[in-house]
Amino acid sequence: MQIKPRYYRWHVDPGVEWIEKNTGYTHLEWEIPLSQAALVGVDVWDRHYIKDTEARGEQVVQDKILPLIAACRKGGLEIIHAPSPGRNLAQNNPAYVNLVTQEEVDAVRDNDWPPPEFRGKSGEFAAYARPQEPRDKERADRVADLVMHPQVQPEGDEVVVAFGEDLHRYCKQKGILFLIYMGFNTNACILHRDYGTLEMSKRGYEIIMLRDCTTGMESNETHDELWQTRGAVMILEMFGKYSLTSDELIAALQ
Repeated sequence: MQIKPRYYRWHVDPGVEWIEKNTGYTHLEWEIPLSQAALVGVDVWDRHYIKDTEARGEQVVQDKILPLIAACRKGGLEIIHAPSPGRNLAQNNPAYVNLVTQEEVDAVRDNDWPPPEFRGKSGEFAAYARPQEPRDKERADRVADLVMHPQVQPEGDEVVVAFGEDLHRYCKQKGILFLIYMGFNTNACILHRDYGTLEMSKRGYEIIMLRDCTTGMESNETHDELWQTRGAVMILEMFGKYSLTSDELIAALQ
């Protein structure tokens, strides 16, 4: 498929003053073998505890993600579902690839330092813990039985991964090099999951974010212009990753 991934260019042309205001977006032209690419759906859940985040996410699912998934299935682009290891959402799914154990995931971590008490903010380090919120239980109850979005479920040969190592081993088996991301939340799981954009980029994969197939958790300062969402996408575009729109990907598949 032929695509034109967008990135943010820190450079300027000869003769142009090299200041931030003169930098901007540019596009490349790529031809990618379909067999070397996959669409990765990160944490496409059925709800969110923040009402407006949930509303935006549901709108993205209905308007962008569902048409995209249909086009990917018709066009033959592999779809990989990554709904988080928490609450066993991935491991309990019949489509889970089961390529790595929790013990293997834990084995690569150094659990001796920082000390467990420091990481858990307990004992002598308890004073550094963030205070408990009065509505913590309400939030926990809201997401206790979280599931994958009922309209975004694996079909046919589509697989589910729980960990970044799952995703890596599956991609190695299939020869996948290009990971095209959609899902939630842009400034959280999309960036920071071990199967998210930053960690998989460190492993050497080419990362493309579908900037209209995501939304972030906004603040009272960024809500109106969605600058948390836009800024998270821009971080990717500024530092070695790329973006497309779902319409551009659908057109490439057609």
